Amino acid sequence: MPFPPDLERAKPEILSYFQKSPASTFSHRQIRSILEEKRRAWQVSGRVTTGNFIHFLLGKTRLRIVKLKNQAYAPIVRYTWGRVSPYQVALSLRSNAYLSHGSAVFLHRLTDQVPTIVYVNKEQTPKSRFEAALTQEAIDLAFSRPQRRSNYFLEYGKWRVVMISGKNTGRLEVDRLLGPSGEPLDVTKLERTLIDITVRPGYAGGVRRVLEAFKLAKSNVRVQTLITTLKSLDHTYPYHQAIGFYMERAGYGHTACRIFRDLGLDFDFYLAHGLRKTKHDRGWRLHYPRDL
Repeated sequence: MPFPPDLERAKPEILSYFQKSPASTFSHRQIRSILEEKRRAWQVSGRVTTGNFIHFLLGKTRLRIVKLKNQAYAPIVRYTWGRVSPYQVALSLRSNAYLSHGSAVFLHRLTDQVPTIVYVNKEQTPKSRFEAALTQEAIDLAFSRPQRRSNYFLEYGKWRVVMISGKNTGRLEVDRLLGPSGEPLDVTKLERTLIDITVRPGYAGGVRRVLEAFKLAKSNVRVQTLITTLKSLDHTYPYHQAIGFYMERAGYGHTACRIFRDLGLDFDFYLAHGLRKTKHDRGWRLHYPRDL
């Protein structure tokens, strides 16, 4: 299929546009918008469709196609300018999304494990919170069950992208960080990351990986930011007990741990959901895996 002569003539300008674009991953809609925005400047006739344009870009430029698949859903297609990281592709799937949990652990260099899963957090819309007094019975029941996990994931190549619908926080403690190839990525900051993986250790490889992350983060953690962020997140359950436990095991020192102990030890709590063989730490009133 020959390429439209309008596009052949405009190729230098088209190449310049994409090479200068701050974006490196595009949806079909974004490609269409680019064509319509630049059609007059590039002198491309109205007979050239978005399909023609994409066909030309794939055949004559560095644009590449990526398909992310799930057996239960239709594939999602993205177009990348040259080779881009799986993190950039994952972030293009939802507007205003950011990397979190295990992906943030890796990007903050809190693990030596090379990941094949990308965790992308797209916050839910704000919801009114139902206020009810927390009870020991409610905690025991909630944590007797396995951790809830997202059942929406997409795969391409060796990578799996897990889409998390997190609670609305207004992107609290989310910042720009450079990825493994120097690419800019939106990701939770260090202290927010430690809180998130304490709340959902299954998204970070389990409690042992969480403890390892606390150990590796020790020299860079700002304890006041950690506690301020935890209070702002306003979780229902007393996760400060789990954070204090991790900090103590990771050697953060008495003063840092005491700040979390002073938040109260009113309930017996759990380091993770669905624990079976456990020990009980009396100092933190916390059940944790026996073999930790």
